[in-house]
Amino acid sequence: MDFTVVTKNGLNHPKPDIKFTYGTAGFRMKADLLDSVMFRMGLLAVLRSKCKEGKSIGVMVTASHNPEPDNGVKLVDPYGEMLEQSWEKHATKIAQSSDTDLVQCLQDVVSEENINTSVTANVVVGMDTRLVSTALLSSVREGVESLGGQCKDYGVVSTPQLHYFVTCINTNGSYGEPTEEGYFKKFSNAFIKLHNLIGSNLTTRPSKLDGANGVGALKGRVLSKYISEYLKIDVFNDGTNGILNKGCGADFVKTNQKAPAGIEMEVNDKCLAYDGDADRVVYFYKNSENKFKLLDGDKIATLIASFIKEKLDIAGIQLDKGLGVVQTAYANGSSTNYLNDKMGVPVTIAKTGVKHLHHKALSYDIGVYFEANGHGTVIYSDNAKARIASAAKTATNDQKRAVEILSAFIDLTNETVGDAMSDMLLVETVLLERQITCESWDREYTDLPNKLSKVAVKDRRVIQPNEDETRVLQPTELQDKIDQVVKLFPKARSFVRPSGTEDVVRVYAEAETAEATAKLSAFVSRCVYDICNGVGDRPQAEDLV
Repeated sequence: MDFTVVTKNGLNHPKPDIKFTYGTAGFRMKADLLDSVMFRMGLLAVLRSKCKEGKSIGVMVTASHNPEPDNGVKLVDPYGEMLEQSWEKHATKIAQSSDTDLVQCLQDVVSEENINTSVTANVVVGMDTRLVSTALLSSVREGVESLGGQCKDYGVVSTPQLHYFVTCINTNGSYGEPTEEGYFKKFSNAFIKLHNLIGSNLTTRPSKLDGANGVGALKGRVLSKYISEYLKIDVFNDGTNGILNKGCGADFVKTNQKAPAGIEMEVNDKCLAYDGDADRVVYFYKNSENKFKLLDGDKIATLIASFIKEKLDIAGIQLDKGLGVVQTAYANGSSTNYLNDKMGVPVTIAKTGVKHLHHKALSYDIGVYFEANGHGTVIYSDNAKARIASAAKTATNDQKRAVEILSAFIDLTNETVGDAMSDMLLVETVLLERQITCESWDREYTDLPNKLSKVAVKDRRVIQPNEDETRVLQPTELQDKIDQVVKLFPKARSFVRPSGTEDVVRVYAEAETAEATAKLSAFVSRCVYDICNGVGDRPQAEDLV
């Protein structure tokens, strides 16, 4: 492998005096700091492809739900997975290396991973709608080409679409056609098939979509054309006026617990919001009392899991490893109790980050995983797919219908990653069959009042959580304070974790009443600030009651 071109072209992408770390969402920060990282991730993608015997590797330029001035980049493995965790250290080292040490760092990866450098590398790239993404994607492509890799550029696409393209290419088209048209045909055809199986005479209420002024708005409009006879989608915050993610989008709706700007919402309207790169979706509505109500990832997970369980039961299909749901510590306690106690579906708690949930979901034959922020999907084992296909041969009429619906539901699922468009169609399918409104859906269980806050600290790495991030290992004083305060309120729970994308510590609190939740959140946030910054007198839990 000839590294002379890397040295030459690297001069055009000098590394700034910034510390880079490949985290849960790859690299993400202010866009003007990322040029060198983009060039180097193009290089890394080539090495990863060679390591995988020439399989295509994806590189997505996006900062997802972050403000418009930010940007980021993450790599996609051959079958739509996030970059293998053992390679995150390579990404960090390559991004961190000095300009003079870059080639040696690349050679170290080749040696450590025993890479056959004669293999032709293939890289698939895409970007979100940020104006600066074009220049950053160009830097990625230059990195790919500097090591002799072949680069296929899909331009502006959603993150889930890029995952889909990578998977299609590496499965020789068995997952679908690796084009935008192939993507839309795969999922729209499955949705239409389900509509006809469930009852072509049934109707679904129109959906009002907050596109976050991002790629989801663009692609949502395209999707709506394919399914316009079956589901009407009105797109708001479509990028023509507003700013990406500003006052809108799934993260805004979830965090602020209120409707986004730019969308007209009447009582019982069915509304939903994508995030900036369309891998998250949340639903929301105004109830009969004219109050805003959120249907987040927890609500979506329970809706989908209950639908799948119902069809499995009707079809009489037994699975060796069963159906299960994977949540994070951010999941509302009521949803976990509902799944365990009411539905009889086991729940596993995973560390925050879809890659962690995905891994845990593989322990089930059918794993439903969603973060509370609306990022998630369903994955089906080969055994589950085989059992469902086999059941069709001996099924009675009712069983046959359930099996056919399950098969089409699998086709409607983008198993590679959380996909706002695919997830939306899964939700719409369940609402269609049950002929229920958002308010009826919401009544399945009542969320405990909860609050998610951010606390700015000097160094977020001071906080060291346990594996599933439900408790703080260090500093122990902080966990002691949390334990003291949660005992004071019924159904109380709180935890903290350092953000994977921002220089903040996130504080989650829930309790039986909104007043108790507010007090709990304020107390824990104050403790985080004081302990992490080494200032102030520690608040006392007993002062709250």
